[in-house]
Amino acid sequence: MGYTLMHEHIYLDLSAVKQDDDCLLNAFDLMVAEFKQLKTLGVERIVDVTNIGMGRNLAYVEQIQQHSGVEIVSATGCYKEPFLPDWFYQKTIDDIAHHFIEEIEIGIEASARKAGIIGEVGSGFDGISEAESKLLQAAALASLATGKMITTHTSLGRFGHEQLDLFTNMGLSAEQVIIGHTDLAGDRDYLQQLLDRGAIVEFDTIGKLSYLSDELRADLFSEAVAKGYQQQLLLSVDITRKSHLKANGGIGYAYLFTHFLPMLFERGVTEQDIEVILQHNPNRILARQTAL
Repeated sequence: MGYTLMHEHIYLDLSAVKQDDDCLLNAFDLMVAEFKQLKTLGVERIVDVTNIGMGRNLAYVEQIQQHSGVEIVSATGCYKEPFLPDWFYQKTIDDIAHHFIEEIEIGIEASARKAGIIGEVGSGFDGISEAESKLLQAAALASLATGKMITTHTSLGRFGHEQLDLFTNMGLSAEQVIIGHTDLAGDRDYLQQLLDRGAIVEFDTIGKLSYLSDELRADLFSEAVAKGYQQQLLLSVDITRKSHLKANGGIGYAYLFTHFLPMLFERGVTEQDIEVILQHNPNRILARQTAL
C-alpha cells in the first residue's frame, strides 16, 4: 500500500445549511483526473470522512474508485451541529452507537461497503454542545465495540483537549483518537500537549491560506517531527468545495505533494519521515479492529 490521505471528501453536500452551491462537491470528471494524478505521486488510498448528514453518496464513491483506481475508505458517524440529521435528536446514545456499529460490521445504507473509520465527528466554535457530546459518546461506544479509530473535526483547531477528555472518560485511550484540523490552531504549545497525551494529531487543512500560512504549518509540523512524534502525525488537505479543485482555480488534492512536502523537506523532514506519516501510520490506523 502506498500513501494514504486520511481526511478528505469525495461527494459532499453542505450547501443547504451554508446556502452556497460551492459547498456541493460533485465534480466527477475533475475529481477522477485529480485522483489519477495522485496515483502518479504514490497515493493509493483516500479516507472519505463524509458521513451521515453530509450528503454521503456511496454510488458516486464507488464510481470514483472504479474510474480512478484509488481505493476509498468510507466512514460512519455524524458531523456536528447544525448538520446532524433530524432523527439524531430522537435517539439515545446507545441507539446512535448501534447505528454506527452496523455501518462498520454489516454495511452502510444496506450496501456491501463497510465503514473503516468513525468520523469526522466534531464540535463547534464555542465548545462541545449537548448534542455534540451525545455524538462523541456514541462514537466512543462504537469505537470500543469495533476497535475502529475515531477521527474528529475541531472548529479552527480548538477544543481538542475537551474532545480527548470525553473520549478517555468513556474508556478509550488517546491513541485511538485522531484530533483533526489541529494545524488551524497555529499553537505550538497546544500541539505539544496533544502529542504528549498520546493522541494522533492531523494537519489536514494544508493550503487553506485564509486561515493560516503554510509556512507556520510547516514550522509546527517539522518541529513535531524533529521531536520524534512521527508515529502520531497525519497529513491531508480536506477538499470540501468545487472551488478547491485545481481545474476550478483551487489548490487541488495534489497540493500536499507539489507544494507542502517540499517546504517540510527544507525544514529537515526526511523522505523516511514522510513514509511513516503517509504510509505506515494510515496502515496501522486502518488495520485496527476489536480484539474481542
